[in-house]
Amino acid sequence: MSIATTTPSGRMASLARAELTLLGRNKGALVAGLFVPLVLPLSVRSAAEEMDLAKAGLTPGELVLPAAVGFSLLFAVYSTLVGVYVVRREELVLKRLRTGELRDTEILSGAALPAVLTGLLQCLLLIAGCAVLLDLSAPSAPHLAVLGLLLGLVMSAALAAATASWTRTGESAQVTPMPLMFASMLGSGMFVPLELFPDRLASVCELLPLTPVVTLVRGGWTGGLSAGDAFGALAVALAWTAVAVFAVRRRFRWEPRR
Repeated sequence: MSIATTTPSGRMASLARAELTLLGRNKGALVAGLFVPLVLPLSVRSAAEEMDLAKAGLTPGELVLPAAVGFSLLFAVYSTLVGVYVVRREELVLKRLRTGELRDTEILSGAALPAVLTGLLQCLLLIAGCAVLLDLSAPSAPHLAVLGLLLGLVMSAALAAATASWTRTGESAQVTPMPLMFASMLGSGMFVPLELFPDRLASVCELLPLTPVVTLVRGGWTGGLSAGDAFGALAVALAWTAVAVFAVRRRFRWEPRR
């Protein structure tokens, strides 16, 4: 894989185009990343009908929309990128790229761009679909929703690189993302709002990586998120991103694990 362009943005764009071609040939990754997040919100919609959402001050749409964003981040970005980083490492692609002009940050960022852009487009599609099909009004605080989505994209990519650091093979890359994915789906307010959890459990779940994203996106629509809660969610998201970046800088492996 040769990178002829010499500017950082050009090198990353060339790497992203090459990665997009490789990603398009992986049918399993395409199904998991593109179609699963489009189907899972339907299960949240069914679950919402069985819950007393009025107790949490929410409508079904205000539960489903942030969950749809969360599913896209987990499947289209996080899980997909764990596989990308591990497989490219095992195929010695990352090692060869480091012998050229590309810096380490450019390699990781360029490889992540197709998944991140796919996740962004998918989130926007899901948001539009939820708004129309679930009769949602315009967001009361759109800046919170935008902030939550952008933070989620960056954090998901960073966590994917960190997870890839201790993932040994391409086969195990299908397993190592599962703990974070299940914890996020069950405890980040995607299926059940944290307002319906016991107080102690809710306090713990607020510290999960995806919880601040769900909180900010939902708060962007409801307008019921206080400044203190918004800053708290922002702090948690930034802390997880910083921890992931630190782990990548210290532990990311560029050669196959033997």
